[in-house]
Amino acid sequence: MRGTQVVKRFMLFVALVLLQAASLAAQQPGAPFYADKLNVMFYIGPDGAKHPVTTTADWQKRREHILANMQLVMGPLPGAAKKVPLDVQVVEQVDLPKATRKKILFSPEKGDRVPAYLFVPKGLKGRVPAMLCLHQTIAMGKGEPAGVNDRNDPYALELAERGYVTLAPDYPNFGDYKCDPYAMGYASATMKGIWNHIRAVDLLQSLPEVDPERIGAIGHSLGGHNAIFVAVFDPRIKAVVSSCGFNAFPKYYGGDLAGWSHRGYMPRIAQRYGKDPKRMPFDFTELVAALAPRAFFTNSPLHDSNFEKSGVDDCIRAAAPVYALFGARQNLAAVNPDCQHSFPPEIRRTAYRFLDRVFQHGPGAPAPSSRKKGTGSVARTGVAHTETSSPRCLSPVSADATIRGPSQKGTGTVAGGPVSRDTLSEATEPVPFCDCRVDVVARKE
Repeated sequence: MRGTQVVKRFMLFVALVLLQAASLAAQQPGAPFYADKLNVMFYIGPDGAKHPVTTTADWQKRREHILANMQLVMGPLPGAAKKVPLDVQVVEQVDLPKATRKKILFSPEKGDRVPAYLFVPKGLKGRVPAMLCLHQTIAMGKGEPAGVNDRNDPYALELAERGYVTLAPDYPNFGDYKCDPYAMGYASATMKGIWNHIRAVDLLQSLPEVDPERIGAIGHSLGGHNAIFVAVFDPRIKAVVSSCGFNAFPKYYGGDLAGWSHRGYMPRIAQRYGKDPKRMPFDFTELVAALAPRAFFTNSPLHDSNFEKSGVDDCIRAAAPVYALFGARQNLAAVNPDCQHSFPPEIRRTAYRFLDRVFQHGPGAPAPSSRKKGTGSVARTGVAHTETSSPRCLSPVSADATIRGPSQKGTGTVAGGPVSRDTLSEATEPVPFCDCRVDVVARKE
């Protein structure tokens, strides 16, 4: 009898340990560690063996690991239970020549109010695309993309003038937004930003002027990587424009990740991973790939001292086989202007025309009801691609790729090769694409 009781107690103890382990796992999602983050074309199975990615189903397994490993660093993504009514409040309204600008507050979660600028274009006929516009590291926050006080990089205003509904929220502790993400239970300001931006997409989808199937994100610097972060977690975002927002961690200031590890980003990078790229559970090589097959455009200047260009090239090469797997190579685009850490007006125009193509928006675009699958549209299905036509792209987009097409000498790169400023200007007006073929050869594990 005594022996039976001991066994029962032991089994109860084991059950409790297993239950606790399951609970911890739910709180801290994990996945296999991938030492090689330049090659995303394999996944590690439950047996610990490496398996090649040859189908989109295979890729979803690797993608799930990427999201889990991001949360090891950023903290867990909140669940739907965190949501509360958005309770949008308009605190100011300004009539502009082509749009109405509203200063608003909305609730991403209980006890929190996020300030933002909302632009609604004038003269709309039917629902239009919308863009989440994320600001760079600047004290005024949302005011810069909103064009307040004639600031640089007014992409929320400029896109509204092109007929997009735009929303520019403050990131924690910028502009009018004061909050302590850590006191609110977050492991990083990055994850708090992601949650706020997911709720911002909820807000955009709730507007009667917005086509809920045509939503994108754009940002420069801080906003450039925040646009990537939220889009990786939120598939409702169908296009991403990232300006000066990322490179592979080993090439970020020579592998010194101190800039990523303070309280404005992800402290665990220092606390758990020693600011060492080799120990990091994820890298931007994986995050860009995780956006596939959705449209992705990067402005990565030749002389960006924050995000050195060859590290950006590493990310584009890593992602290219995944885009090819989905038959969406033309949805991966890059420009490399001859400048420093900036988003020049001509490059912004190039990005806007990229978005116009993806969303079939602007003069001459077909009405939403006439968009059909397989015609390069994003109508109800998300991304623009055809598998039968030659890809049209802005930059080499393949790992181990052969580029066939014009290559002209100059000071920037567009459409597969260097181009002059004159050619760059021509590329941005009126069409930012030129013909080139990209043959992708995925690395073998």
